[in-house]
Amino acid sequence: MKKTLPLVLLLFIVISACGISQLAAPTETPTAEVVTPLPSPTVTPEPRSLSICLGQEPNSLYPLGDLNAAARSVLAAINDGPIDTIGYDYQPVIITRIPSLENGDAEIVSTPVQVGGEVVDADGNLVFLNTGVRVRPSGCRADDCVITYDGTTPLEMDQMVVKFTLRPDLTWADGTPLTADDSVFAFTLATGPDAAVKSVLVERTQTYEATDPQTLQWWGKPGFIDPTYFTNIWAPAPRHAWSQFSAQELPDIDIASRSPIGWGPYMVDEWVDGDHITLVKNPYYFLAADGYPKFDTLTYRFIEDPNMALSELVAGRCDILDPTIRLDNFAGLLQEMQSGEQAQAFFVPGMTIEWLGLGITPASYDDGYSPAREGDRQDIFGDAHTRQGIAYCLDREGVVKNALYGLTTVPSTYIPAGHPVYDPNLNALAYIPETGISLLEQAGWRDVDGDPSTPRTAVNVENVTAGTPLQLNYYTTTATQRRQVADILSKSLAQCGIGLNVQYLSQNDLYSPGPQGLLFGRRFDLVQYAMGVDSIEPPCGWFTTNEIPTASNSWVGTNLTAYKNEEFDAACRAAQLTLPGDASYVESYRQTQVLFSTELPAIPLYYRLRIAAARPDLCHFDLDATANPLWNIEAFDMGEACKD
Repeated sequence: MKKTLPLVLLLFIVISACGISQLAAPTETPTAEVVTPLPSPTVTPEPRSLSICLGQEPNSLYPLGDLNAAARSVLAAINDGPIDTIGYDYQPVIITRIPSLENGDAEIVSTPVQVGGEVVDADGNLVFLNTGVRVRPSGCRADDCVITYDGTTPLEMDQMVVKFTLRPDLTWADGTPLTADDSVFAFTLATGPDAAVKSVLVERTQTYEATDPQTLQWWGKPGFIDPTYFTNIWAPAPRHAWSQFSAQELPDIDIASRSPIGWGPYMVDEWVDGDHITLVKNPYYFLAADGYPKFDTLTYRFIEDPNMALSELVAGRCDILDPTIRLDNFAGLLQEMQSGEQAQAFFVPGMTIEWLGLGITPASYDDGYSPAREGDRQDIFGDAHTRQGIAYCLDREGVVKNALYGLTTVPSTYIPAGHPVYDPNLNALAYIPETGISLLEQAGWRDVDGDPSTPRTAVNVENVTAGTPLQLNYYTTTATQRRQVADILSKSLAQCGIGLNVQYLSQNDLYSPGPQGLLFGRRFDLVQYAMGVDSIEPPCGWFTTNEIPTASNSWVGTNLTAYKNEEFDAACRAAQLTLPGDASYVESYRQTQVLFSTELPAIPLYYRLRIAAARPDLCHFDLDATANPLWNIEAFDMGEACKD
């Protein structure tokens, strides 16, 4: 509908029209020049930068090398994925989904095997199939169906096949499309005779191939049933940029070790030795259209001294203090800084456990044990009652409260409490000296002189000469926190009549290789050390017989106390042969935990803290026990952007 003109305006038009003939002729007026205003200049946003301070300089950025923690933090910004582990779970990053037997991307097939071919035997060892080898025929998951191969009967074994599908929008930071062939190239570098690092997975892989530009297929060797089969993808390496170099050369050339090309949110701009590494935004990042990453540049500064790092955080020259900075002794200060809104503090019980190892089987026992033989220490820890008694006499709760500000917990087993297979029915042995004394009495350790301040004495302890005092050598490093722990534990053990001779060693001395080294050479009574994992697969294998460091395996292994129990070995083997989703998967691992808590091959003291700090207005920094601390670095933001 058209609009009616206003009455006043209508009258003005009528009057003006009627009086035109009486008006003087208009004088011609020069037309004024019309000036077109210049367009306002577009305001260019100021480049945004983030400073991350590391406690060490990366030893290399070659992704297939033996990297330190600082290098892994930097590479988290260069390469994104292929898979992230968050909260004891797996998340796809550059693949479209996590493969599984249920979704059809993984399967177990029955395959014929021939004499002389490589297979994984019933004990998990990679061997050549010959007469007398113990193997699991196809479908066999238990020890009661293992056979000894006769060398002639046709045999089929299980083989795992897994498919991985890459996102279609992946591009290297130089604009070259990233394809499945780049992942195969990485596998080739990892398997060659000059590979920087050899892994168990590489040795147990039969075939790794690209079936099309976005699809990869992994074949395990017959007999290898891998519970983490869905992670068996190699992070891509840029064939177009590296193929002219050998696997031996790559770890030492700059384009692979100092400025490797990646597909993640950032790319290397410069590396100034001893000072910093600068990264800039990758324009080809597959999430760039979604506004990631949030910063134009990243600067990784190397600050080994935690005091200086904290000062730089307060001064605004460090926006994040990475967990590679050893902040263990500054937990109280960080809490105060957080209360005063000077910083954000992050404390997470990590995947590393601080252990008290009991020398159950010293290396001198490897050729037999005699209480009277010179060089053979008395068999103090052979009886599980003694080990349990010591555990009840350890004030581990006091350690957590006084040395770690109550920020972590005492483990009840070797599996973290947040893990899906953790047995919630198990409780850490509490500090109950009365119970500890009772167990020591049962083992034959008596207070023969009636003086509780002196060590107990062996009266009828099995394999221990009568009159032997319960006086133990306790070894650990000189770290401040370990000194505090040793002091607390020494006082609590004394309440039970257990004497300690505490000796502090340098880290190099404590962890030196066997047979001379105290730890790996198995030459200790008690030793405090740390042991953890990068994977979230439960490490029951730590305490199996095969993992005892001996002369036959060049003193390499994780079972440092030399605990031997066939039942535990069998339970762990059964657990490792089951797959997530199988009915017996959780049950098998829980059986190993029950045995562990009863037998105590080593005593877990506490979960080591993972500590980080950040400026007060930083957001989306999420410290997780199972993830790289910078796993979601593309989402980090600060200031006003964090209020949205």
